[in-house]
Amino acid sequence: MAAESPAADATWARPAGSGPLLLGVRHHGPGSARAVQAALDAAEPSAVLIEGPPEGDALVSLAGDAGMRPPVALLAHAVDDPGRAAFWPLAEFSPEWVAIRWALARDVPVRFIDLPATHSLAFPDEDGTPHGETGPDSQDGPDPGAGPDPGASARALRIDPLAVLAEAAGYDDAERWWEDVVEHRGAASDPFAPFAAVGEAMTALREEYGDGGHRRDLVREAYMRIQLRAARKEFGDDRVAVVCGAWHVPALGLKKTTATADRALLKGLPKVKSEMTWVPWTHHRLARHSGYGAGIDSPGWYGHLFGAPDRPVERWMTKVAGLLREEDQPVSSAHVIEAVRLAETLATMRGRPLAGLTETTDAVRAVMCDGSDVPLGLIRDRLIVGDVLGEVPDSAPAVPLQRDLTRLQRSLRLKPEALERELELDLRKETDAGRSRMLHRLRLLGIGWGEPAAGRGSTGTFRESWRLRWEPELYVRVAEAGVWGTTVRSAATAKAESRAVAATALADVTALAEQCLLAELTDALPVVMKALADRAALDADVAHLAQALPALARSLRYGDVRSTDTAALGEVATGLAERICVGLPPACAGLDADGAAEMRGHLDSVHTAIGLLPEAPGRPAGDLSGRWGAVLRKLAARDTVPGVIRGRSARLLLDDGRLPEDEAARLMGLALSPASPPADAAAWIEGFVGGASGGGMLLVHDERLLGLVDTWLTGVPDGSFTDVLPLLRRTFSAYEPGVRRTLGELVRRGPAGGGARPDRSEAGIPGFGAGVDETRADAVLPVVRLLLGGGPAIQDRPPSPEHDDNDLAGAAR
Repeated sequence: MAAESPAADATWARPAGSGPLLLGVRHHGPGSARAVQAALDAAEPSAVLIEGPPEGDALVSLAGDAGMRPPVALLAHAVDDPGRAAFWPLAEFSPEWVAIRWALARDVPVRFIDLPATHSLAFPDEDGTPHGETGPDSQDGPDPGAGPDPGASARALRIDPLAVLAEAAGYDDAERWWEDVVEHRGAASDPFAPFAAVGEAMTALREEYGDGGHRRDLVREAYMRIQLRAARKEFGDDRVAVVCGAWHVPALGLKKTTATADRALLKGLPKVKSEMTWVPWTHHRLARHSGYGAGIDSPGWYGHLFGAPDRPVERWMTKVAGLLREEDQPVSSAHVIEAVRLAETLATMRGRPLAGLTETTDAVRAVMCDGSDVPLGLIRDRLIVGDVLGEVPDSAPAVPLQRDLTRLQRSLRLKPEALERELELDLRKETDAGRSRMLHRLRLLGIGWGEPAAGRGSTGTFRESWRLRWEPELYVRVAEAGVWGTTVRSAATAKAESRAVAATALADVTALAEQCLLAELTDALPVVMKALADRAALDADVAHLAQALPALARSLRYGDVRSTDTAALGEVATGLAERICVGLPPACAGLDADGAAEMRGHLDSVHTAIGLLPEAPGRPAGDLSGRWGAVLRKLAARDTVPGVIRGRSARLLLDDGRLPEDEAARLMGLALSPASPPADAAAWIEGFVGGASGGGMLLVHDERLLGLVDTWLTGVPDGSFTDVLPLLRRTFSAYEPGVRRTLGELVRRGPAGGGARPDRSEAGIPGFGAGVDETRADAVLPVVRLLLGGGPAIQDRPPSPEHDDNDLAGAAR
């Protein structure tokens, strides 16, 4: 027997016998939240039904816990595939949250009636969108937890009901229309009147557009009708209140359908085993620009509107002034008063019932920010959006890995925060060392709470710098990582061992070994070291060996700091270094330009790594370093090696003190001789003084080398100059502006001393010359004399040794 449709006797108002109370809302709207509060107070229903996953019924009582502070979200994930997850966020100003708290405070049953997460998580990702980030909710944008869109063609046909209503009302901004008609309206004498108006508008839209392109809504609404029928039967027609997206109200209250038809729509839905819990949420994730679709542009502003007991504009301007004062901006009470007056004046001129976010922002820009948009960025991040991170009580269900992580966070006094912050660690301190271990283990597990950052001028091995920011998605990453173990250490160990066995590239294994040492995963090191030894023995590619060695050298360096046994790692690293010394010279022959540039990078990294490697036991002191120096000499002197590698090898030898300056000048002279092709000579220069290796300062302090480069450059034939110019530009543009300026001055005035240079002054070419050109020097004397207020200019007086030393011409000479 088909049950009677709820459409038969449901109406918008609340007279006796009218049926269930249908409260159509915007999911994150303070105006809707206030209206829901007033309607529930007036109706006093015996049960409250809320759009949301029924799996949350077992957790809803936690919303009344003193430790639960919004914004929070229900998180559902598939047990067999934790990456398939969905969120249902709730802020303090969310109508659903207000309804939940109202029901819990009065011991009224509260239930979720949307499609269960076990079904919504099972829908295929036809457009590749992650679950819980987008999904159809035609009332205010994508619905939390509804899953991915059916496809691009369906998305193209979807409507935004707020945009349609705003356009019909003559607005070009749906957000501004919603603020004017809902958020800024006063308290209604009839608490049910706002829902009647919204319901009629949505009914007209549903009649015009049908499902609006949101075909999955038909399935969701069928399930909600089934739950509504059951609640009406249990509590009575007049005793049930439903809080749902306004778009769904016509389908629940007016649409003619039967229980049989609804069950037919639900037949054969895909299904997965799922789990659900509460997790903290953030205002940034409520904002649309942060990736979550069913959000709002300004959660901080909406939270302020919901929480302000009166005079919201005045209170908002006071908040803005307080923030700017914290940033040392000169903002006074007079600024606040003037900004309030300007915002209210703008609202009147624009025909708005109350100054909204647009008016207050315009007033703040003009009065408090002197017309600049720069401070507005801070105001948007800290106030308009906000950096609030919710809290969830310990009694909320969580995977074992999450509980262990929470325990570590408390013991190490490292609280998750929504606002990004810098963390400086001193590894000699026990607490900081523990924080470092935890953060490295989380990175290995793919939980990116912290990212290594450059420290404050410290490159020592006893210090680490991190950038920390906790995002709600990390709870999903923790759930995913839970398959590896129940604690952070055991999970990281198991994943490291699995990656070591599966790795095929030598560089991947060496990077993993470095991660294990940084995270102090001693139990995983034997497996990783065996994989490392196996890959190193089979890989004969010098480039691969060069890529792998730096990570091993860093691992040995950090192993000393963290008191980790790295003897086995040192043997592998020494073996790799020796194989590189043997194979590098032949590998550098016959390379094209791209191959030579890549090999130059390997040369730098290997040179740095060998400098970090400890002396191997049983070998003469400096044995490995000496072998590497011999390799560099061979590369610097071999004509078959590309110029960039020869130049780089000479530079590394010079920096280490293994190459005398005279010898470096000789190699440069050979490389820049007329017999060398210009392109090859330019490549040698790039290798020797190019990049961020301090080559500019080398030329500044060694004018002999600068003279060689200058002489070669001015002698490049016209036909070849355009070919080598891009390479030279790349070389010298990397220098600091001050270095480039100093080099230019040196070239203009000539060398301070040293060997003789060709005198090019007669040819009119500026640069190095044998001496001062007195004729050119005398040419500036008339102007200088006039500037100094002297007598008639001395222009034609010939140079004479009889001039006094104080004479201007003599001084100039």
